Amino acid sequence: MQKITVDEIRQDPLKYLNQVEGGESFIIIQADKEIAELKPIQSTTKMLRPFGLCAGEFTVPDDFDSPLPEDILNAFEGG
Repeated sequence: MQKITVDEIRQDPLKYLNQVEGGESFIIIQADKEIAELKPIQSTTKMLRPFGLCAGEFTVPDDFDSPLPEDILNAFEGG
């Protein structure tokens, strides 16, 4: 892990942010004292569920996309 000073970051912050984006980490030094660590954040995105996760557990009926009966449509439409 590289050590950099606060002044170095102030001179060119984008340079260091691009390196962090590329996976590098830095220890930030001020007055010969380590004060912070600059590193990439861990991904918090959830993995997508795989296709076919519940394959064979249920069957979609043939009339799945058929129009609803009039009484149910009226209940939804307030009529």
